Amino acid sequence: MKTMVICAHPNLNESRANRAFAAELHEEKDLYFRDLYREYPDWAINVEREQQLLLAYGRIVFQFPFYWYSSPPLLKKWFDDVLTFGWAFGPGGEHLRGKEFILATTTGGTENSYRSGGDNLYTASELLRPIEQTINRCNGSFLPAFIAYNVSTATDGQLAQEAKRYADHIRATAQVLAH
Repeated sequence: MKTMVICAHPNLNESRANRAFAAELHEEKDLYFRDLYREYPDWAINVEREQQLLLAYGRIVFQFPFYWYSSPPLLKKWFDDVLTFGWAFGPGGEHLRGKEFILATTTGGTENSYRSGGDNLYTASELLRPIEQTINRCNGSFLPAFIAYNVSTATDGQLAQEAKRYADHIRATAQVLAH
């Protein structure tokens, strides 16, 4: 399946984890990797281009660091600008029906800190629900997220292992991910 990864990291070149993930995907066939902050340094998103790209791919992956229990601001703007009424949802908003979506996020916190009653009180999956619901509202198929924990203190070897796990996750079929 043709896959597009939309990476939204404000400082991708300085991110050990997200940079390792991007490097792991470099040789993937049928995968188009994009750096949203590099493409839109002025934040002037080309909505028509973005919508055409969404139509061209069967699976869309949003890769980003977990920022204050959400995505970085340019990705939020992308959602607001691109997923429009009449195109992505509402009357006539059927363009994303049948498309698969995956969230891939990194966090400095441990997995235990993202559990019910943990330091963050909620699981990462619970905190990602607003984005999940956005995809659902836009008639997309939301697949299980890929979450890499504790990346701030991970060794290069651990990040390489997580990058392989990430690549495996986004290559897996929807049936494998959902079960």
